[in-house]
Amino acid sequence: MTLPLIIFIKPSLYLFLFITSTATATATSPLDPNCNSSLYPKLCRSILSSITQYTPADPYTYGKFSVKQCLKKARRMTRATNRFLRRHRNSISRRDAGAVEDCRQLFELNVEFLESISENLRSAEFPTSEEVVEQVRSRLSAIVTNQETCYEGLVEAKSGVLVGRSIGNGTVVVLSEPVMFEVSELYSVSLGLVMHALSRNIAKHHHRQKGRHDYRFPHREANPRRREPLAQLIKSLHKRSRDELAERIVLEMEGNGIMVNGSVIVRKDGTKDFRSIGEAIAIAPKNLKAEDGYFIIYAMEGYYEEYIVIPRCKKNIMLLGDGINSTIVSGNHSVIDGWSTYNSSTFAVAGDHFMAIDITFRNTAGPEKHQAVAVRNQADLSIFYRCSIEGYQDTLYVHSLRQFYRDCQIQGTVDFIFGNAAAVFQNCKILARKPMLHQKNVITAQGRTDPNQNTGISIHNCTIEAAPDLAVDVDDEESNTTSTTTLSYLGRPWKQYSRTVYMQSYIGSFVTLVGWLEWNGTLGLDTLFYGEFENYGPGSDTGMRVKWPGFVLMNTTQALNFTLYNFTMGETWLPDTDIPFAEGLLD
Repeated sequence: MTLPLIIFIKPSLYLFLFITSTATATATSPLDPNCNSSLYPKLCRSILSSITQYTPADPYTYGKFSVKQCLKKARRMTRATNRFLRRHRNSISRRDAGAVEDCRQLFELNVEFLESISENLRSAEFPTSEEVVEQVRSRLSAIVTNQETCYEGLVEAKSGVLVGRSIGNGTVVVLSEPVMFEVSELYSVSLGLVMHALSRNIAKHHHRQKGRHDYRFPHREANPRRREPLAQLIKSLHKRSRDELAERIVLEMEGNGIMVNGSVIVRKDGTKDFRSIGEAIAIAPKNLKAEDGYFIIYAMEGYYEEYIVIPRCKKNIMLLGDGINSTIVSGNHSVIDGWSTYNSSTFAVAGDHFMAIDITFRNTAGPEKHQAVAVRNQADLSIFYRCSIEGYQDTLYVHSLRQFYRDCQIQGTVDFIFGNAAAVFQNCKILARKPMLHQKNVITAQGRTDPNQNTGISIHNCTIEAAPDLAVDVDDEESNTTSTTTLSYLGRPWKQYSRTVYMQSYIGSFVTLVGWLEWNGTLGLDTLFYGEFENYGPGSDTGMRVKWPGFVLMNTTQALNFTLYNFTMGETWLPDTDIPFAEGLLD
């Protein structure tokens, strides 16, 4: 069957983007094990049938072939979307144009990821390095998420380009639903095939799962610069005058273990290098590698009203502020005001190895404006340390890839930590605010769509409390002085394979006894994984929790799967950042 994605400019001028699948092949035994882990086994067998007559039944070959097919489709989708925007951006609504622009950016990311994966898999044998295996899985997981995000944005915008809309005397069907679904399924099949081929490597990684006490980091060459943890360094620096801090950042950090590539200073009054953070990001070097060191942007105390995007090419950026409520980045974009959820963010980052330290990020749109993101993070191996992320609905978009949040404060109302990254939160304070009347508070809405994705939300050794405005409501309710009630939940399943755990955390009394909320009827209730382990506090009692098949009171072995070590391979990238972290479970 051939499904064309057609961009009609005039009746006589058109572009076909073919999303082609061969006729479904008869299932043969060599293909069955390769496709058994796929959500779409028939499509999987159909794709592989085109090479079986020429190639021996080899999982590695099948994985490489599927990635090659995905790359072809991603490039075609990107070219078609670019062409459409060049010709029609000014002919469609701002909301439609914004949704298609989001898709364009996401498709370009997919092309880059697939090119990188193809390079990783180029050798005769698949990679055996655990770090490379996990990177491949993370990027394939992100590709599936990016495609889903594009589709959701078009639906959210009620976009005519999704179903067809007239322009002049022609019709535009840029991203039709059948095409979007088929490409999503293709990406999912590739994820399953590659992970089947890498299963021995993944099994090897899980065999080295660590318990509570047996952590041994890989050998690293001695670093003569490493004298003092970053946390102590920054604490001592902040005690000095701002002028001294500005002049000494590079020398002090180089002397204490942080490799520095360069630095600039931002100050609102114009007395330093730049007035805005965006200007500093624009001049940051492109495509730094981890061994090149960090490019430091030090944003001095001030209220920065700007919308910041750190693109994929700006890697190894460290954004350092003067502390929570001292350096503040603020915006107010929202879905109600015409922005997509994806593009409503005050601050967005896609460059790998990003670090934010001692900064407040806000979206001040308010609860009545619905989805309004403060931070959108799709940067691999990224860190937010001692930051405050503040909003209402959809505050923190943990979009994709591997992320770590340490000693942060996150505030919101509805689904205020959401997305499909592999995100670990440690020592964070998570505060539920007072929502609109009749709204329910939901802390997490995790968006895993495929069981082969290595994604989920792990909340470990955190404090889950009501913010002051909601706490007043809770106190009044307990004293029977008001009839106002806000129901608050730990999470709900945004997608079919949603995965969230709370471990060794304090849970306040504002959380309902059932703990978790349905999204839409029975969606995902038997395929999600929601776990609790050794939590404490008045809201931690699990006696009346939901009875869903996917809800688990975890044992130690299950909980270990969601530690920083086992969930993100944190020991391979966090030690050199000097950010404090706990590798495993607490004693």
